[in-house]
Amino acid sequence: MSARMLPVPDGLDGMRVDAGLAKLLGLSRTVVAELAGKGDVLLDGVPAGKSDRLVAGGLLEVTLPEPEEPPQVVAEPVDGLKVLHEDDDIVVVDKPVGVAVHPSPGWEGPTVIGGLAAAGLRISTSGGAERQGVVHRLDAGTTGTMVVAKSEHAYTVLKRAFKERTVEKRYHALVQGHPDPMRGTIDAPIDRHPTRDYKFAVVQGGRPSVTHYEVIEAFRAASLADVKLETGRTHQIRVHFSALRHPCVGDATYGADPALARRLGVTRQWLHARALGFAHPADGRWVEFTSDYPDDLAHALEILRAES
Repeated sequence: MSARMLPVPDGLDGMRVDAGLAKLLGLSRTVVAELAGKGDVLLDGVPAGKSDRLVAGGLLEVTLPEPEEPPQVVAEPVDGLKVLHEDDDIVVVDKPVGVAVHPSPGWEGPTVIGGLAAAGLRISTSGGAERQGVVHRLDAGTTGTMVVAKSEHAYTVLKRAFKERTVEKRYHALVQGHPDPMRGTIDAPIDRHPTRDYKFAVVQGGRPSVTHYEVIEAFRAASLADVKLETGRTHQIRVHFSALRHPCVGDATYGADPALARRLGVTRQWLHARALGFAHPADGRWVEFTSDYPDDLAHALEILRAES
C-alpha cells in the first residue's frame, strides 16, 4: 500500500469526492468509490464518503493499493481472425466479434495480439508488454480492419500517423431511423459519462471529437451510413450517433431499441471497420485494406432490404 497527500485545488471546490479525486489521480470514479468505502480516503483527517463534497484548501489523504501486474499475453488461436496482409513491417487483420485487441484487467476472452502470437507472427516490442505493436484499437464488439506494427520503425511511424490524423479510417454503421441531414459532420466533445464509468458521452469540456458521415442506403427502420473518423475517441461513432438520437442498431449501451435488434438478429452494435488506409511505414506509398461484412451484419441488411 502507498499513501498520497493532496491539497484540494480551488477548481474542485464543492465537487463530489469520487469525481474530484478521480480527476486528481486519473482513476475511475468506481475505483475511488471503492477506496472511500474501505476508509482509504481522508479529508482533513476524517474518513470521506464518495458523495461527500470537497472543500478548496482541504487536505486529502489517499491510501492506494500496489499496482497490479499488467495482464500477460497468452498465445491462443482466435477463430475467425483473418490476416489480410503481412510484410516485414505490418500485419493487417480482419478482427472478428468478441475479440479484444490486447489483454486488459477483467478481460478473459481472446485477443488479437494473442492470436497473432499463436500464429507465430513476430510483432513490435514497443508499447506496454500486454499491447506491444498496437497502434490503434477496435472495441471487442466491433469487427473489421486494423493494423499491428511488426517492426519498431513501423510502430513509431504508425503511432505518429494516427496521432497526426493522416490515417483514413472508414466504418459502416447501421443506425436507427434516418439522420437529417443525410450527409454531415458531428463535431461534439467526448469524455467519460458523468455517472456511468463504463460509458462515454458528449460532455462540455470533453476531448474534441469529429465524425463525418453519409447515408448510403436507407431502409424503413434504419440507415446504413459510411462514416469517416477525423479523431479516434473511445466509442466515438456509438456516442455521436446516440447523441443524434440515432444509435447504432443493437447498441443497448447507448440506447438502441432491443426489439429492432431482435428482429434483425443483431446481438451487438452494428458497426464495422470497413476500410483502413495509410502511408506504408517502409516507403510511404498509400495502401488501403477493406473488410467484408461478417455474417450477422450482412444478414441484418438482407432482412431490411427484403422489407423495403
